[in-house]
This record gives sequence, structure tokens and C-alpha cells, in this order.
Amino acid sequence: MKPLADLRIIAVEQYGAGPFGSVHLADLGAQVIKIEDPRVGGDVGRYVPPYAEDEDSLFFETFNRNKRSLSLDLTSPAGREVFEKLVAVSDVVYSNLRGDVPAKMRIRYDDLKHVNPRIVCVSLTGFGMTGPRSKEPGYDYVLQGLAGWMELTGEPDGPPTKSGLSMVDYSGGLVAAISLLAGVHAARRDGRGMDCDVSLYDTAVTMLTYPATWHLNAGFAPVRTHHSAHPSLVPFQAFEAADGWMVVGCAKEKFWARLAVVVGHPEWAEPGSPYATFAARRENSAHLLPELEAIFKRKTVAEWLPELYAASIPCGPINDVAAALAEPHTAARELVVTTEHPRFGTVRQLASPVRVGAQRPEYRRAPQRNEDFALVTGEILGLDPEAVQALRLKGAFGEAAPAGSTDGSGAEAAAR
Repeated sequence: MKPLADLRIIAVEQYGAGPFGSVHLADLGAQVIKIEDPRVGGDVGRYVPPYAEDEDSLFFETFNRNKRSLSLDLTSPAGREVFEKLVAVSDVVYSNLRGDVPAKMRIRYDDLKHVNPRIVCVSLTGFGMTGPRSKEPGYDYVLQGLAGWMELTGEPDGPPTKSGLSMVDYSGGLVAAISLLAGVHAARRDGRGMDCDVSLYDTAVTMLTYPATWHLNAGFAPVRTHHSAHPSLVPFQAFEAADGWMVVGCAKEKFWARLAVVVGHPEWAEPGSPYATFAARRENSAHLLPELEAIFKRKTVAEWLPELYAASIPCGPINDVAAALAEPHTAARELVVTTEHPRFGTVRQLASPVRVGAQRPEYRRAPQRNEDFALVTGEILGLDPEAVQALRLKGAFGEAAPAGSTDGSGAEAAAR
């Protein structure tokens, strides 16, 4: 049995942050049922360019494999009825919306505990459900600026710079997944569910970690560093070789002693040297780093790395995306997996890094919109065809289907 095979999640999610959190749970066997709003064509991630056609996109595939899809209009009484039937047989209602929207949609614990007192309601919002920004939409780029990340990133004489990846979104998704699992554990133990008020803002600010501790306790003012250097460990940064870039880091004194030998200056690590200790190297970095930079430019990356590896010094090339995916270690760790898609054929994408025991996840493509209508209404909810048709005609699944329509796609075909 898969680790989370006994977990059912109703996911009112869209785009990247929320789906990134739940996809790892789906990979571990949780049944994640995506609720897609038929009024707007479902999850907006389905339409993200450049690799998108109709309702299929490679962006959507990345964040939604192993999930199920149901088109459901939560604004209609009939759609709400179906939703509450699902709540009654599920463990979690998981959403990523603006902070004030869960209350408006009535998907918090107090709104649903009468249906299922053990339901866990996880809301991943931009700014949380409290505070002066709770009604603001939260996007990764905005939050990287607001939380101080961009001011910390880039060259000292350059502009503030965002991360090349949506790290606030992805980190927030993982925090939401941890909150979800903790909430379910407590609900099963205590017999009572709860709200989990998770926010991208909280995640971004908390990830300031030790620079924030330094500032709060000692007035430390973080500054951008040359060549992405570590704020306190010298040397630990990017260095330019004759034909490219690499990272070399000395996080322990033993690494510095080894590096001093590799670069031809063993005396730099000896007692009495101005570079002998962490503190001394930091104090004299303006003299040491130019010397190291000049030395590293004498050889290519391919010439330096074997010497550094042989001395067990932390280091590595600065790869582009193609080179990172082609790394032998990427293959050895089985990080590229495949799914089969009716439009894209064989889709190659990255495995979940979450490992639980020796069992590896099975990967199924992301669902097409409303693909799992029959599974949800029939197998999970046990609704007979007459009940399903009555709900459809009331607009539960989108536009009311013509009388006599009995398949699960009637409302969707009309909506398109």
C-alpha cells in the first residue's frame, strides 16, 4: 500500500503554489480530487504558455500528475451539495486562494464541521487570513520583493534581483503539505479537525532564517555579496574559471586547508597567516578573494574540478538547466520520469524528491478537465444516474445540460 493511500483531499487549487504542495501527496498515493470551476475553464494552469494547446499545457502536467479532476460550480446550491457530500467522505479541504476568499466560499472548518467534524481545512493564501494585507492577492514575484529576498539577491552594484525560480510559491506549497499532514494526524488522534492558515508571506519571511536572527538580535544589516558569496564564510562563492563558472566552498576549516594546497599556497592555512581562520578570512576577504579569483582563471572548469574533488573540497560546476538534467547523478537518482498523454505523447518530467521507504511512486499524467466525473459521482459518492442528472440540470457541474444527457461530459461540452 502506498504511504498516503488512505488520505483523500479535496483540492480547490490553481496555478503553481497549491498544486505544487499537493502533487507530492498525490505521488505518495493520496487521492487528490481537483475541483475545477467550469465557469472559467478550470485551473488557469491549463492555459499557461508557451507549451499549451486548448486545455492542455506542460505547465499543468508538471503540477497535477496523479490527481483526479471534477468540474464543479461551488457558487450554485447544487454544486455546494455535491461539495459537502465530498467533504463528508474526505480528510482535507485544501485551497490556495486570496486570504478573504475561503470565508466567502464557506470552506473553513466552522463552515464544514457540521458535515464532517474531522475535516482539516488547509488554506494556503498570499498573506494569511489575518493582518492588513489579508485581502491582497499574493504572487511569488511580489513576495520576493516584499520579504526582502530581492534586495539580498544580485551583484552589489546591480539592481535587486528575483530568484530564477518561484521559490516562494514552491516553498509555500511544501509548508502547506506539512501543515496538512500534521492536521490530519491530529484530527485522527483527537476526532476533531481544524483550520490551517498557511501563507506565502509567512513562508517567505520565515525563510530569512539566520540573517533575520542576526538582525533582530545584533542589528545585522544584510548586503548583497560579490559573485553570490556566502555572507560570513570565506571563500564560499562562485568563481570564474578560464571557460566558465564554478562554486567552491569552505564551510569547515579542513576544507580551507585542503584548498590552500590545491591553489598552491599551503602557507595560507598555517597558524599566523592572515587567512588561517574563519574570522581572519572574513576580515581580510578584500585581499584574499582577488588572489583566488586570479588563480582560478588560469584553468578551465574541467581542469579545476577533478583536483577539487580529489581533495574532497565542496565544489561544482554552475550548470544551465540542460546540463543539470544531463548530470549522471540526476539519472542515478531516477529524477526524470515519464507519463503518457493523449496530446503530448510521452511527457518527461521530474520525480518528486520525497522518499518514503524503498517504494517508488507510480506516475500518471495530469487529468483532463472533469475526466474523473464518473469516479467521483459514482464510486466515491455512490450517486445513481438519476441523482447525477438531477444535479446536472440544477447546474452543479456547470451549465445545465440538455434534457436526456447522461454522460459526465455534457455540461462541459456545453460550457466550451
